Amino acid sequence: MARTRKSAAVDAAASPPDELRTGSGAPGAGRTLEQALGQRVRTIRRDLDLTVSDLAGAASISVGMLSKIENGLISPSLATLQAIALALNLPISALFATFEEKRDCSYVPAGQGVRIDRRGTKVGHIYELLGHALGGDIAVEPYLITLSEEAVPYTGFRHAGVEFIYMLSGEVIYRHGERSYHLRPGDSLLFDSAATHGPEELLVRPMTYLSIIIYGRQPASS
Repeated sequence: MARTRKSAAVDAAASPPDELRTGSGAPGAGRTLEQALGQRVRTIRRDLDLTVSDLAGAASISVGMLSKIENGLISPSLATLQAIALALNLPISALFATFEEKRDCSYVPAGQGVRIDRRGTKVGHIYELLGHALGGDIAVEPYLITLSEEAVPYTGFRHAGVEFIYMLSGEVIYRHGERSYHLRPGDSLLFDSAATHGPEELLVRPMTYLSIIIYGRQPASS
């Protein structure tokens, strides 16, 4: 037993830092349906950068109930699952997704993407998720990003994978690593998103741009 724990500790220490992880695998085998469902809900919520309070409020359920669901402590009703799925802008079947190969299609009508308003140093950065990949080894997260009049620069973004930006409106000086780029409507930028990046100077606000993040999913732990 001591050997197993030591091996697990070594594996954990060798894992990439948390800030480089934007995706995670589906629940491992041997878990109950409640535990698998709970982990799935937690994984999607974190992928969308939502707090427990954010999701609970959007689904009109209590924070305590959502916490119990995510920890696999209760069997939620279909009505509750439907409310959570709607809040995440996903079909309810997505909450039960595992490792089976799928050929999914994510349809998001205009103006109905999952909206995320950044807080703190990223105030005024509004993200609208335009689709969500439910399975496969490669994850794709397409966002419509709006920087409002009250937005402030922030160049500390850093995550796994590559990111593609296509400027739609406004103008920005966008920093990636040690270099900065003046982006106007029609300009694009493709970069390794493990380097720090983000809008350095907001020249014409409000501004909008498409951001497509592509990364490999982390394999589920055994």
